[in-house]
Amino acid sequence: MKIAIIGSGGREHAFAATISKSPNVKEIFCIPGNAGTSQITTNVELDINEFDKIYKFINDNSVDLVVVGPEQPLVNGIVDYLEKLNIKVFGPNKIASQLEGSKIFTKKLCQQYNIPTANFGIFENRIDAKKFLKHTKYPNVIKADNLAAGKGVYICNNEQESFMAVEEIFDGKFGKAKNVLIEEFLKGEEMSYFIISDGSTFKAFETAQDHKRALEGDNGKNTGGMGAYSPSRLINNDLEDKILSKIIKPTLKGLSDLGTEYKGFLYAGLMIVENEPYLIEYNVRMGDPECQTILPKLKTDLVEILEACCERKLAQKDIHWVNKKSLCVVLCSKGYPDAYKKNVLINNLENFNLDKDNFVFHAGTKRGDNKIYATGGRVLNFISLSDDFLKARNEVHQCLKKLDWNGGFYRRDIGFKVID
Repeated sequence: MKIAIIGSGGREHAFAATISKSPNVKEIFCIPGNAGTSQITTNVELDINEFDKIYKFINDNSVDLVVVGPEQPLVNGIVDYLEKLNIKVFGPNKIASQLEGSKIFTKKLCQQYNIPTANFGIFENRIDAKKFLKHTKYPNVIKADNLAAGKGVYICNNEQESFMAVEEIFDGKFGKAKNVLIEEFLKGEEMSYFIISDGSTFKAFETAQDHKRALEGDNGKNTGGMGAYSPSRLINNDLEDKILSKIIKPTLKGLSDLGTEYKGFLYAGLMIVENEPYLIEYNVRMGDPECQTILPKLKTDLVEILEACCERKLAQKDIHWVNKKSLCVVLCSKGYPDAYKKNVLINNLENFNLDKDNFVFHAGTKRGDNKIYATGGRVLNFISLSDDFLKARNEVHQCLKKLDWNGGFYRRDIGFKVID
């Protein structure tokens, strides 16, 4: 069969590498892909938001299955568009994608279905937001309602910081903002919990913990993710039962009551407070870099799982995992998440002889003149599987040392809560 993957990041390279292992796959296209995907797929230079051009390519090339990686086309309705044209596509529809597309949509769902989450207020303008902030407790959390590429979240320790957050959001730092969300600060530990769903059945799809902050010790600015490890150190049977009964199932019921269903990956960003889960946010796709951390552990053929979801046969499919720990470190361009240089040459990538437990997934890269250049803030993902997290991190650090790229930086303490 022929498969098209939409997206150009580390998540999409991880999808491509995992899908390429399936004996059922004849050809893979990546739209638009990166330097890493170009080694195992045919990259196709198309804008991921030009649905008509994507459909024409898919139709002209007799693609059997489309896998949508990033959130933007999902929120914009690419699944609805392609399904109307009889294209088999894996991912949630436009209504279900509001779980990520609008934080306020999700908060209202939480309110209606008693899903545990932080107390919150919704404000349509900066004047009302600031009035509220004059009487709030600190720290607090201020969020842009719209998609913000993993950013758009401020943890504020005083009135000055919170006023600045409101100004930046309403000034359009993360795109046009009609509303701002102000939440109480929950003190606990974050965890990522994943499911995969076919619209009627869902199954757990591993756990991870992501390091969002740019600097070591979980300090500095929020980023799209500096690294992750899987499984989460917090997961246990009792907690998992609570996550499913208090958060996942009520959410899927809420969507059902709205007359829709959920098909695809669903990522619950949780705060765990004394073994109680609180929903921070939903992502309507695999996280990045959590996807790169989780997929190398998958034993079951990913293509068979995706097809089962598209045919509403997930209940008949068992999902098996390698019993190992996984750790991912993201190599970023110097300056990220602020301004950074683009089109910086990366040498030595061809010199890696990776074994079955070590992986390099490209994110912000492109190929030109048979050379590889960094084009994005997050450039490469280095992943290692091992029996313990320290060994995995040491393997990753060895690879990074071998690469010896002076155009980037990375956090050396990924996984410090399970290692040190």
